[in-house]
Amino acid sequence: MPLAFTIVVDAITYASWLFVVSLGLTLVFGILKILNIAHGSVYALGAYAAATAVGLVATWKLAPGFGLVAMLLAAAVVAAVVGPLLERTLLARFYGRDEVLLLLVTYALFLMLEDITKLVWGVNPYFVSGPLQLFGNFQFGPMRLSGYDLLLVALAVVCGVATWWGLNRTVTGKIVLAVIHNPEMSASMGVNVQRVYTGAFTVGVFLAALGGAFTSPLISVQPGLSVSVIVVSFAVVIIGGLGSIPGAALGALVVGLARAASVHLMPEIELFSIYLVMAAVLVFRPEGLFQSVKARLI
Repeated sequence: MPLAFTIVVDAITYASWLFVVSLGLTLVFGILKILNIAHGSVYALGAYAAATAVGLVATWKLAPGFGLVAMLLAAAVVAAVVGPLLERTLLARFYGRDEVLLLLVTYALFLMLEDITKLVWGVNPYFVSGPLQLFGNFQFGPMRLSGYDLLLVALAVVCGVATWWGLNRTVTGKIVLAVIHNPEMSASMGVNVQRVYTGAFTVGVFLAALGGAFTSPLISVQPGLSVSVIVVSFAVVIIGGLGSIPGAALGALVVGLARAASVHLMPEIELFSIYLVMAAVLVFRPEGLFQSVKARLI
């Protein structure tokens, strides 16, 4: 029983930040029909930007709590700069073209952003421990957990609820859903479809950068970080269903459980267990656990 409890807790912690990243990936696909391989590179940019921002907070000898604000602002700055820049100057030129071409374009972006991070931040790892130490540890049943893990779970809940509510309970969200189902008709009714695409892509970039920013205290921020993240994020959205917000949540939890179980029971198959689950879902339900053929982002 204690082992099962440990696996579940580890799975929820891992799934929390993974859901935030995967939510941005599934949002971009649901609205723009782009499977964005460069999403992992944006995650890495968020992690690097957060590490730099927290370092500045320490250098300026501000209160440790400002580190969390700095991480949030770092993600927002990455989104504000990278999102519109990539979408308007590059991706917008390929809308309506073959999906494989768009996939290759985002792969090229992935390679370029990898080298850009090395040029800006170098190849040495960055460690951000301040925000992690800020929350301390607490006893939960038989386990002693980090308070920062609760912050990640709360962040995932807030991002998921806010995204769903924004799409389904606001006027802007209704416009976005209209663009998803019929962009031509929406444009004929006066909707600025290009603005919707830019805003949606920027939100997706923000979620990826936010995931990177808030996981930076838990990892070593170094080159190659984006590769593992985008691979696991793809597994999440494929399991849950491309373009589905509830599917991203379920997929993140399934991946978290598969990973946590393998880490505690058979560590050598950690990645294999994730891909095994993904393969099983593709065999029995190719559209994903939470995805019908036409329904998206609901």
